[in-house]
Amino acid sequence: QVQLVESGGGVVQEGGSLRLSCVASGRSFSTAAMGWFRQAPGKDREFVADISPSGYGITYADSVEGRFAISRDNGKNSVYLQMNSLKPEDTAVYYCAGGSRSYSSGDQGLYDYWGQGTQVTVSS
Repeated sequence: QVQLVESGGGVVQEGGSLRLSCVASGRSFSTAAMGWFRQAPGKDREFVADISPSGYGITYADSVEGRFAISRDNGKNSVYLQMNSLKPEDTAVYYCAGGSRSYSSGDQGLYDYWGQGTQVTVSS
């Protein structure tokens, strides 16, 4: 069973930056695609970014393209989300997720395990 633990959330002013981290337990990290999702109050969970096991395949939601960057370090069983130029509408709980596949995709149905989430609040 893979467990994911997110960290790095917090409160930041509009235009600021945050870096989220997600550490995975278990041996299958290097063969799993990893993604970030978010859920704002009263809204459905939405896709943010995904990275393939090799790191060469990356997918972003249109709303974060050019502002967020996903990366991974297979030696540390970790995936990261660098968030720049943050906006109040980025406020949400951010979740790390993983799925056993070789390609990048934003389809929520392709993820097998999820973290507990970390809160990101952007003030205007």
